[in-house]
Amino acid sequence: MALTMAAPVWAQGAKPAQDDKDSFAIETVVVTAQRREEAANDIGMPIQAFSGDALKQLRVTDPKDLSTVAPSFTVSQSYQGVPTYTLRGIGFNTINLSATSTVGTYVDEVAYAYPFMNTGPMFDLERVEVLKGPQGTLYGRNTTAGLVDFVTNKPTDQFEAGLTAEAGNYETRNLEGYFSGPLSDKVQARIAFRAEHSGEGWQKSNSRDERLGEVHRQGWRLSLAAQPSEKVDLDFSYAGWRNRSDTVAAQAVGFTPATAASPFNAAGLVTYVANNKPTKSTQADWAPLSVRGTDVGTGLGISDPAEEDDRFDAAKLRFSWHISDDVSLISLTSYNKLKRDAVFDWSGAPYEILVQKAHGDIESAAEELRLEGRTEKGSWLVGVYVAHDKILDMNRTILGQNANVGLIRFYGATLLATPFNSGAYTALQMSQAFRTYEDVGNIETDTASLFANADRQLTERLKLTVGLRYSQDKQDYVGCSRDFNGNMLPNVNVVNRALFFGVYGLVAPITQGSCNTFDPATASFGFVKSTLDEDNFAWRVALDWQASDDVLVFGSISRGAKAGATPINAANISTQNAPARQELLTAYELGVKAALFDRRVQANLGVFYYDYTDKQLSVYFADPIYTALSRLANVPEGEARGLDGDITWRATRSLTFLASATWLHTEVKGYTGINAAGQAQNFDGRPFLYSPKFQGGLTALFDHDLESGLKLQAALNGRWQDKSSADLEGNPLFAIDSYGLLNASLGLSSPEAGWEVSLWGRNLTDEYYWTAVSSNANTVVRFPGKARTWGAALSWKF
Repeated sequence: MALTMAAPVWAQGAKPAQDDKDSFAIETVVVTAQRREEAANDIGMPIQAFSGDALKQLRVTDPKDLSTVAPSFTVSQSYQGVPTYTLRGIGFNTINLSATSTVGTYVDEVAYAYPFMNTGPMFDLERVEVLKGPQGTLYGRNTTAGLVDFVTNKPTDQFEAGLTAEAGNYETRNLEGYFSGPLSDKVQARIAFRAEHSGEGWQKSNSRDERLGEVHRQGWRLSLAAQPSEKVDLDFSYAGWRNRSDTVAAQAVGFTPATAASPFNAAGLVTYVANNKPTKSTQADWAPLSVRGTDVGTGLGISDPAEEDDRFDAAKLRFSWHISDDVSLISLTSYNKLKRDAVFDWSGAPYEILVQKAHGDIESAAEELRLEGRTEKGSWLVGVYVAHDKILDMNRTILGQNANVGLIRFYGATLLATPFNSGAYTALQMSQAFRTYEDVGNIETDTASLFANADRQLTERLKLTVGLRYSQDKQDYVGCSRDFNGNMLPNVNVVNRALFFGVYGLVAPITQGSCNTFDPATASFGFVKSTLDEDNFAWRVALDWQASDDVLVFGSISRGAKAGATPINAANISTQNAPARQELLTAYELGVKAALFDRRVQANLGVFYYDYTDKQLSVYFADPIYTALSRLANVPEGEARGLDGDITWRATRSLTFLASATWLHTEVKGYTGINAAGQAQNFDGRPFLYSPKFQGGLTALFDHDLESGLKLQAALNGRWQDKSSADLEGNPLFAIDSYGLLNASLGLSSPEAGWEVSLWGRNLTDEYYWTAVSSNANTVVRFPGKARTWGAALSWKF
């Protein structure tokens, strides 16, 4: 279902108005959802599309901002800062840099398979397309929820350029620009960039005069286009970003079942949490640097600032050979490289409950080769896709004031005089143990697929579309949790060995730097190794009926798959790092797209039903030491059903209203698992994580030509989201309350002179809301959405 920006300045590739009546008609964004240019409302598929100018006016500069105009798409943040994408309630809640998403993201047809690759700024876009439902018969990688395709502006054959300078609260200073034009008769180039900086953090410590939340990130893109012959087109781009922003701090709101009444909670922690219930987004807290940065015996601290130090580089080469007027061969070669170093504190309180220093590297190389063509009654496409990814995902944790650590140290002290203390550890060493450790995972994945898609006009008004994809995915994993600087040796070699003794006998101790993840199968500590080697068929069958020139009715049945995944956990037992197999989703969709009232109203409505098999979900399992530990598992059955729609109304030549909403019901079926208290629980009927029953948005766009030759533009956007849950149990501490956000912009421009001044604001009512809730095995913490921001911008095109 396509949501279009109606005024001519916002539309891309739309037909110009022919007469006064047509001047009120809504103009449709032209998309490439099916790998060819088509009007979005002519495609029998649920699509929302937004032109670059509309996104700029609505102040969409980050993928998470898309939820303001596409409310069925949401972005939450894991405690390690990795974004989690959800579309129509279908998502994959994970903390891992190395995890792929149920929602695929593409930039100029290139898959950005790992969500963290999208944490740089958005800029210089031609349009964004949101495709809902399983995808795979047309695109390189398979997905179950859908995909978001970012289409950038291309080099032009005439010189054009533009600059935008912005200033706002929190000492914000942003600069964006582009330069485009010909280098020769057959070569064009474009350079674009965006730099975002704020000198004042938006989060304030509850306990001392400190702030977090400064933004420091830059993005760039160089694009080259060449036409060496009439039949050959080349498109090369190199893009990247750098992020040195502060990491987001958490808000403690309660305790886990195992630590709620623990005598080992840090002194003053319970009182702090009781007296600092958050009521604003700006309220937060984190461990003082003087605490977490100080070494305690062998437990080395983390003294780095709580910020990201990330870099992403992406190169793409697209080769198009137009064999004939109707047949083309296209090669798409890409290479993406991501490096991340970050420190984040998700204690949620001024204590060293859990602080992590992460390091990650991802290298992803892919090749897609496809042959596509047109016939008198349709079009077809066949292709092959291969990709190889190499990933290092690791972090070091310090948690010296975590209640679980206090319990282990206390118990360990009672065992020092037993035979389990073969290392002759002292009481002082035990009291300083278990402050720090490392989690590390090395992953290599290979993906190969064959895909085909064809549509044929059966009659003048009836069209059949059929797509098929065969995929093979192989993933090799080696990893564990391991000692760091000898700090884990006293607790692992004394406490863990004592607890395992009753079942496994006396196991061999570990040495400095060794893995402390225990494998019950071998009754030993060591690396966890696994291989996932799976294949699947994805497919789609769709029927479009052009009921009239202005009404399209469509129905489809499709199957999508998400490849298996291996988590990187703080793993006491090897089960925690065991892989989850691939998940499958079968989708049934029925929809209508109707242009009404002389095309002044565009209504797109659809109903859908998703049948889920082996949904990947982060769950608990019972552990004799830590009560309950997290792992990744497959939930055998689940379902989602709902109503999804959007309406665009061109009220006057100058005023357009846009409304979009999703009503959703999700539920897990027939699954019994373990809750956070380590007890068995029946989760049948529980909703999926981060899947509110209603999400909706309303936008008013005003674009008016003044008699003076100036243009007045304004936008008012509101979004509402019902409550949802961040855990499967329905624990009230993990509830995400319903919330509404209001954004606006006002601009005055001179199209002839090329300048524009504007004012903008996001979260104008300063709504307190949070997008994620998590547990650090001691406190339960929220991650708040950003407080009110506002600013002014000056743009100049020349």
